[in-house]
Amino acid sequence: MAAIQYIPNQSINKEKWDHCITQSSNGLIYAYSWYLDTMSKNWDALVLNDYEAVLPLTWNKKYGIYYLYQPWFCASLGIFSGRTITEEQLHEFLKAIPEKFRYIDIYLNRKNMFSIEGIPMTVRSNYILDLHQTYEQITGKYRTNLKRNIKKAATSALEIRNDVPVKEVLVLAKQTLQRISPIRDEEVELFEQLYQKVQQHQKTESIGIYLKDELLASAIFFFSHNRWYYILAGNHPNGKTIGASHYLIDRFIHKHAGENCLLDFEGSDVRNLAYFYSSYGAIEETYPALRMNRLPKLLRWMKE
Repeated sequence: MAAIQYIPNQSINKEKWDHCITQSSNGLIYAYSWYLDTMSKNWDALVLNDYEAVLPLTWNKKYGIYYLYQPWFCASLGIFSGRTITEEQLHEFLKAIPEKFRYIDIYLNRKNMFSIEGIPMTVRSNYILDLHQTYEQITGKYRTNLKRNIKKAATSALEIRNDVPVKEVLVLAKQTLQRISPIRDEEVELFEQLYQKVQQHQKTESIGIYLKDELLASAIFFFSHNRWYYILAGNHPNGKTIGASHYLIDRFIHKHAGENCLLDFEGSDVRNLAYFYSSYGAIEETYPALRMNRLPKLLRWMKE
């Protein structure tokens, strides 16, 4: 196998990098240089030949120790290539991660799904819905309780609006996630920057469900690589009893049914969310998570 180079961020050819991501059979929006520049505190790269295959190394430093981590709003990264990725290639890339990164906790992608002896990887779940069918074909696979919630919402004088201001979605998202994974002010600012970047390079949609001008459910979608990413959602408690969030996703599906693309729900390993996404007929798509502890023995136990 040709040599894999470790390239510091300032030496990465971003044009060639982004071309590789665009041409990759497993390309994802999270891997574009401008996306990583916005969401990762620091990132370097492993590159095969002249950007035939690439692996972003998203890193940070704490107490003098370098570590790899998964940035916010980057559901999965890993190796990207326009050619078939093999188990051997994955192994070579992972072996090429510099020793200076003493702790590794990152998510790879669906085409990196191999079991390699001596390298600890676990399986994570995502859910995707193929939108190329007609709306009637898609809704024919909806679960009964989902159909009931959508029918309730459709008869509740709800109004769907497009181009909802990102700040309003973020306000609801902060409330929604407060008990699960609170959003910090720094992350709010980062997402606003990211939204602007995606608008420049790809496509976005921001949708809201209103009842008498009260925003009950909202969501932001990004588009890239024939995927609509359900990137951020915000739901008001008042919308729960009338199925506002169920209705929002259904209206998005109605709008894009028949298109040659997927709806990527971005998860989830959480049972209730997995059930919710699968209610639309979404199927599971697995990808690996890599965690390696190369810390000195005195520190290793702290991260086990």
